Order: sequence, then structure tokens, then C-alpha cells
Amino acid sequence: MDTKTIRLMWDYTKWADARAFDAVSKLAPEAYLKDMGSSMKSVRDTMVHLVSAQWIWLSRWKGTSPKTMWTAGDYPSVAPLRERWAALHGEIEAFVSAQADASLMQDVTYQNMKGDTLKFPLGALFLHVVNHSTYHRGQVTTLLRQLGAQPVATDLALFLAAR
Repeated sequence: MDTKTIRLMWDYTKWADARAFDAVSKLAPEAYLKDMGSSMKSVRDTMVHLVSAQWIWLSRWKGTSPKTMWTAGDYPSVAPLRERWAALHGEIEAFVSAQADASLMQDVTYQNMKGDTLKFPLGALFLHVVNHSTYHRGQVTTLLRQLGAQPVATDLALFLAAR
């Protein structure tokens, strides 16, 4: 695990999240909120989960273990969630930039939402967040298609080509 890889993967996540927000922002408000029967119900709920999970992991890396995710109902439209995401990404970017190869190997001990204490190397947890975000962006892509909207490609290869 090295800082070059972590920074690349975080830059990719930021890029892909921004593209997902661009696609979601084009939805009519009722489509954004529509219960699609997905694991997170709606596009809104899935995007809130994606960003809230990034916040939880940053909090854990900094030594705090939040007990709850953000409430989807607090984000009736895309704009306030995107604003909070932008601020959060700034915080994560600063945290990532402060890491060294050695710090990525250090264990982070935290409590999950069930209260279980877990411990993993920081670098592995960074990769977990990238993977988790990719998974939920994929769900958003499916929901957008089901709504008749146009998703955007967020493949890592496209990001690398755009660089």
C-alpha cells in the first residue's frame, strides 16, 4: 500500500462521484425521490448513503465512531447533498494528502454501528471506501436507467484516459 495509489484512487472516486452527481442533478424532483424498491429505495437515498458512508469512514480515521448514517429526508433535493459532499471531499482530500506510506500501514481501530470493535490498516480502509462508493454508483446507474434517465460512465479507465 502506498500513497501514490491511495491518492490516485481518491482522485478517481472524487471524479466519479462528481459525474454521478451531474447525472442525478438532471432528474426531476419526483424521480430523485421515487421509491424504486432498491436496497436504498431511491436515487436520493442511495446518494445520501454513498456520501454518508464516506463521512463515517473519515470520522473513523480521525478517531470518532459515528453511530448513525445521515438521514436521507434531510436532503429533499440534490443541491444540499452535493454541497455537503463537496465540503466532505475537501476534508478527505486534506486527510489523504497528509498520509505517508508508513501511516497507511497503521491500524485504525473503530466501532461499527453495531458497537463491535474492529481494526484494519488505514490503506485497506481507503480501498474499502473506494470500492463501496463504486458499488453504490453502480446502483445509481441502474436506478437512473430504470427511471429512463441517462447515467454517465465512471469507469477507472475513463478517468485514467481523461487525466
